[in-house]
Amino acid sequence: MQYREMKGGDKVSVLGYGCMRFPTNKDGSIKEDKASKQLFYAIDNGVNYLDTAKPYHGGRSEPFVGKFLEENKLRDKVYIATKLSGWYIKETKDFDKIFKEQLKDLRTDYIDYYLVHGLNGKSWAKLKELGVLKFLDKLKTKKKIRNVGFSFHGNIEHFYQIVDDYDWSFCQIQFNILDTEYQAGMKGYLYAVKKGLSVIAMEPLRGGRLAQTPPEKVKEIYANSGYKRTPAEWALRWVWNYQGITTLLSGMNQMKQVKENIKISKDSFSGSMTREELQVIEKATKVYKKLMKIGCTGCMYCFPCPYNVAIPSCFEYYNGYHLYKDEKYKTWYKNFLGDKAKASLCVNCGQCLPKCPQGLKIPDLLKKVVKDMEQI
Repeated sequence: MQYREMKGGDKVSVLGYGCMRFPTNKDGSIKEDKASKQLFYAIDNGVNYLDTAKPYHGGRSEPFVGKFLEENKLRDKVYIATKLSGWYIKETKDFDKIFKEQLKDLRTDYIDYYLVHGLNGKSWAKLKELGVLKFLDKLKTKKKIRNVGFSFHGNIEHFYQIVDDYDWSFCQIQFNILDTEYQAGMKGYLYAVKKGLSVIAMEPLRGGRLAQTPPEKVKEIYANSGYKRTPAEWALRWVWNYQGITTLLSGMNQMKQVKENIKISKDSFSGSMTREELQVIEKATKVYKKLMKIGCTGCMYCFPCPYNVAIPSCFEYYNGYHLYKDEKYKTWYKNFLGDKAKASLCVNCGQCLPKCPQGLKIPDLLKKVVKDMEQI
């Protein structure tokens, strides 16, 4: 495992474990045996950064991570990253209330990396008004948090503002071959590095999309490159190629994913990709951007829908249909979603809109899904 140095001196594994996508049962609960085996393997092979948050897995992620670390006496072998999710904060006293709950759930006395979660201009303004800066300073003074950062899902101007508003140690941005001009993007990455922040990459595989079998044109580009690499390896190597990326987060939910990502990480050094390799990525990216219709990462923040629309699944089948030009995605849409979770159940209530970190106009996009997937 490679390690890169965070601002503050910690040596962090270049592969971080994203605890938002553990394997789950049908009722949404975490398959704890499988998840534990995957975490054990990752930690045994050098992964030392675990990223979780209060809302992940419907509130189950932090308690599971805390239980796992305590029962296996692994707390001192990893850095815990978790988040202050602003949507839980209605008044100033909620800051302390939520943080105490997190310490209890994680079974720890302190947090190594504490992030203000999913910021954009509006949410940052609200939290500042409620006193988030004083709250963060207090936690640092009391040594309840070691490093303070933020994760981001807004536009670039808001990103600049947030970086300049506080003495952050690090930031977490969506960073992959498709999103160089989206949200913080490449401009945000460069600005954060210039300001001396460590940068953590989330969604390096775009919710797993970039690890799946690619469209034929992309498959041909990779096959003709002269390198025998999986789509995931191409995408991960591209992220690690940037020296300012301290670690990337992978939401691994299968052991084969854990093993593959660890293997790739061992020799994916910063600045190691050749000009020819980067040109391969550039060609593949152009094809992806042309074919992919909806930038959903399957994060599930839009759940639950009051009308039971399976929003991420609707978008997954829709994207698959357009990426692969294959009618089977229409069949899967009909068979798996049926009349109980299909896009046409949307009544445009708008409850999903403020929840989407990608800023997708979900009701409007669902209408496109209906047109292509239901009107057969």
